[in-house]
Amino acid sequence: MQIGPYRIEPAVMLAPMAGVTDKPFRLLCKRLGAGMAVSEMTISDPRFWNTSKSLHRMDHEGEPSPVSVQIAGTEPEQLANAARYNADHGAQIIDINMGCPAKKVCNTWAGSALMRDESLVGRILEAVVKAVDVPVTLKIRTGWDCDHRNGPVIARIAQESGIASLAVHGRTRDQHYTGSAEYETIAAIKAALRIPVVANGDIDSPDKAAHVLAQTGADAVMIGRAAQGRPWIFREVAHFLATGESLPAPSLHEVRDILMGHLQALHDFYGEPQGVRIARKHLGWYARDRPENLAFRAVVNRAESADEQVRLTRDYFDALIAGVAPVLPAAA
Repeated sequence: MQIGPYRIEPAVMLAPMAGVTDKPFRLLCKRLGAGMAVSEMTISDPRFWNTSKSLHRMDHEGEPSPVSVQIAGTEPEQLANAARYNADHGAQIIDINMGCPAKKVCNTWAGSALMRDESLVGRILEAVVKAVDVPVTLKIRTGWDCDHRNGPVIARIAQESGIASLAVHGRTRDQHYTGSAEYETIAAIKAALRIPVVANGDIDSPDKAAHVLAQTGADAVMIGRAAQGRPWIFREVAHFLATGESLPAPSLHEVRDILMGHLQALHDFYGEPQGVRIARKHLGWYARDRPENLAFRAVVNRAESADEQVRLTRDYFDALIAGVAPVLPAAA
């Protein structure tokens, strides 16, 4: 699919996830086959742009094209200024967040809460599109709740406002991530639009990606939670969509090497102790389906240094590779 001048190939993307899709994870997912990786959302309020968190989120040095940066907020002019600022600092695509269901975001009328005010949506989209020369994309849900499934209306507003592509999570805001994603609304949106549409929600395997594309007619799929601890899902999906054949699962050797590289990247990017702390959730995701995973997580979460975290992780996976039970220090 095409977003402005950028060809998104393969047509499988990493979804923006707050606290997850930082630069180390985006680079890893792109290396493992993602056609595009959208950054975690950056707040539009300029008072927070120089905080350590925002500076890390706005670091795109060395990131392969296209660099897609998601912004969040409620005021059209503030979002327009945020779009300009991020475009000046490396963003090649600006993505607007109208899909996040988190209470702390929606309570400020940002994220998916914006879908309750269609007039405001139009003013925001027009302001941001006019503010920058780079393509602007939008991520939404199917609606606010089951009685207000107005995704198709928002989609038409997006197209009329000059949005370059639209990603739709197949749930309403009040569903958060419960139940099953419904794809009928995504199919209706795709059928009504000329711009590219990306399907998101519950895509956790190559078969499911192919099924969702066939059911919705979407131009691409977007994967979020299923990539946590499994970043190789992008090459698996891309290979299946291209050939109809399934790749073998990565060996434990490769999983270990991918994880060790990810740990090193987190430690280098954030330093200690922040990198160690942020790595803990990723370690839990990588180990969740492995033997003795609860004991491993209990031990590795106590690690305070990068060296200790790396040693414990390497020892655990080396034991799995050797086919022996991991020897883990007793939890305090």
